[in-house]
Amino acid sequence: MKKLLFAFFSLVVLCSHDMYLKLDTFFLQPNGKAAIQLFNGTFAESENTIDRDRMIDVSVIANGQRRTMDSTHWREEGSVTVLDFTTGEAGTYVVGVSTRPRSLTMEADAFNRYLEHDGVVDELERRRTNDLLDTDATEKYSKHVKTIVQVGEEKTSDWSTPLGYPIEFVPLSNPYDLHPGDPFGVQLLWQGEPLANQLVIVDAEMGGAAHEHGPDADHDHGDGSGGHTHDGMKQLRTDADGTLEFEVSQEGSWFLRTIYMQESTEEGLTHESNWGTLTFGVAHGHSHGAGADHTHEHEGGIAAYAWWIGSIVLVVGLFVYFNKRA
Repeated sequence: MKKLLFAFFSLVVLCSHDMYLKLDTFFLQPNGKAAIQLFNGTFAESENTIDRDRMIDVSVIANGQRRTMDSTHWREEGSVTVLDFTTGEAGTYVVGVSTRPRSLTMEADAFNRYLEHDGVVDELERRRTNDLLDTDATEKYSKHVKTIVQVGEEKTSDWSTPLGYPIEFVPLSNPYDLHPGDPFGVQLLWQGEPLANQLVIVDAEMGGAAHEHGPDADHDHGDGSGGHTHDGMKQLRTDADGTLEFEVSQEGSWFLRTIYMQESTEEGLTHESNWGTLTFGVAHGHSHGAGADHTHEHEGGIAAYAWWIGSIVLVVGLFVYFNKRA
């Protein structure tokens, strides 16, 4: 019974510890306040905050410059860790967080279920092939996450700058040139080199995080209700050059995730894994940043049409009025 409870506890702990950088809107204004949320759990819900001493690197790349953010820029908001900073000039920004490794020992059954649940299918198959399914594991893991945001209207090439993390996704084009239906490609790097034949999960969440919503908007940020819909998860493999491509089929918040696991020869360990994620937003051809001053074309068209009708009615009315007086 004790062994069963331990296995169940370990499974619960490990089955929901992806890490993502998210925003209420991926479209920000220049020289304005920004808040980036660090989710540790799933893309929909953060299970807990992250201690500052776990963060090896927190960086913002903008207009060719890399700025390192210290612990004073972080705060907690419930179970979410929030990075506050001020944007500068317009451009396409990259924000990244890399964490220190941690280790956890799991009994064999729990470890196998974790591999299956989180998509580490290559290691699960290796254990099955080599008759290791009954072998306990001690895994060292670390997480390396990125988001790409658009500040103002001017697009810059910072999106293509690697952060130098052990594992990371580097886009092959600016995601803020995308419209629904466009193809989008990324390259996955391991220690700066292309990582071939690696399983990558791609998914999208339609709703709040890609667009700015007013204070009365009817949506939520976690339980999947309030208008959030998913495009449908895709499981893809990188090619020999470490690249993959998929169709951006809808507006919303897009995310990629992967777990690269290897056997470890380090004393006391059996495995080492590095987790990588990338997030970005896709909107319908124009930004919705906070305070954006724009008018929708169809609204302008209706207003102009009503103005002309009103003018004609007024002229006719005046003509009839003055004719009667005459």
